[in-house]
Amino acid sequence: MPGNMLSKGEIFVIDTDAASREQLSTALQQNAYEVICFADGASLLSAARARMPACVLLELPPDRSGLDVLKRLRGENCMAPVLVTSANGSIAMAVDAIKSGAADFIEKPFRTHDIVGRIDAAIDEFAQPGASRQRWLTGCEPLTAREGDVLEHLAAGLTNKEIARRMHLSARTVEGYRASILKKAGARNVTDLLRRIFGQDSPTQA
Repeated sequence: MPGNMLSKGEIFVIDTDAASREQLSTALQQNAYEVICFADGASLLSAARARMPACVLLELPPDRSGLDVLKRLRGENCMAPVLVTSANGSIAMAVDAIKSGAADFIEKPFRTHDIVGRIDAAIDEFAQPGASRQRWLTGCEPLTAREGDVLEHLAAGLTNKEIARRMHLSARTVEGYRASILKKAGARNVTDLLRRIFGQDSPTQA
């Protein structure tokens, strides 16, 4: 990180590709982040118990063992946004990651400057509870504030009943909001909605 810049916080990174780690570290340091790379989930979890990172970038291997790390981070009340990356991504994997508490799911390969932008956005969004995810549905009819809140919960993997409890609404009301969101987004169902959210503008290697 340049010496004349104030740190924006630590980014915890697990990535098995050495070149990818180096590129990410360089790009993040140039954007005033401190980067700490970990060889495995156990060491990352141990560090997260001692201090709170600004964000976690977690690679999901084919055996999906990274989901266990993600669940434990959430179970231990780590409040930092977790961005999951995968070279073998699928809609099912993205849904599992979101349900397990991921803030974003990013397919490899990716451009480093794109992922820095996503990290910035995730940190900003986590700093503003209840912020609308309208930015993920560019080009559709604007969502109302309440629809934005429902969308946020849907993207986190909550069911209608769970959303209803959190928002102090009836399940039928939540169903109405969800139907409106799907219509505005042009999505057939929630899985299609997640595909729109996490699949649009997918970055590719430069």
